[in-house]
Amino acid sequence: MRITFWGTRGSIPSPGPDTVRYGGNTSCIGVETSEERLIILDAGSGIRALGLAIAPRMPLACSIFLSHTHWDHIQGLPFFVPLFVPGNEVDIYGTFDPILMKDIKEVLSVQMEYYYFPVRSAELKAKVAYKTLREGQNVDVDGARVTAILMNHTVLSFGYKVECGGKSLFYTGDHEDYVNIYAPGEPHYQEYEVLITQKRELLASFMRGVDVLVADAQYTAEEYSAKTGWGHSSPDRYVDMAVEAGVKSIYFTHHEPTRDDAAVDRFLADILAEHGDRGVTIAMAAEGLSFDL
Repeated sequence: MRITFWGTRGSIPSPGPDTVRYGGNTSCIGVETSEERLIILDAGSGIRALGLAIAPRMPLACSIFLSHTHWDHIQGLPFFVPLFVPGNEVDIYGTFDPILMKDIKEVLSVQMEYYYFPVRSAELKAKVAYKTLREGQNVDVDGARVTAILMNHTVLSFGYKVECGGKSLFYTGDHEDYVNIYAPGEPHYQEYEVLITQKRELLASFMRGVDVLVADAQYTAEEYSAKTGWGHSSPDRYVDMAVEAGVKSIYFTHHEPTRDDAAVDRFLADILAEHGDRGVTIAMAAEGLSFDL
């Protein structure tokens, strides 16, 4: 299984000389588990470069798993070259919108209406299949297994575990640790704490023993205190879960758009100073980084 980061930035693309090393494109990860079909996790602006890189292999087949449909996770789709070429097969998986009661095809089609983009989704030349997932569903992709789990974000959002050949990756997408909505002493505080514990245990069980955890850590602990409820995390809780679940390595991603390369370096140094001796390899995801499991 080969993992490549094509986009590691959160919220909005942040290109420029100060974000060259860690990257300015938004979320996109390529996971190659076979020569027959590429697995893609999220379709932020980084998917454009991925599409150009694999274009020489066309006709091709790929499966795109969207954690959720906020723009920084889907905005690259209209610029994904394989969608425009006959003979390609693209399966797009994602969540149902429980507010507007729309499936993943309906949600994605909106950003390709004429008033946003010159080519409508109905005019794409590739064979595109839209598949709305449910929590816990397993998808077989040419011998690899992709499993969805519900995460905690401001919209319905999935994390994905990819397993192939005895190796495994868990990608959180955007996730915020569970927070008690009641204050200590209020009538429902203890009951809610039980639910939070159950949710954390379920997530730890889901990621148990994975080789690589790719986790949303947009904020430092100090930043997070002012951004509770925004749907993103700081690293501390992930390290705790990784240690508990026997995860081998963590790559933190979804970098804050205002954080330049030097600031990401300092962020990583702070994380390592606090958690570097806990038996988990910790690194920052960087655009262009590629490795084999």
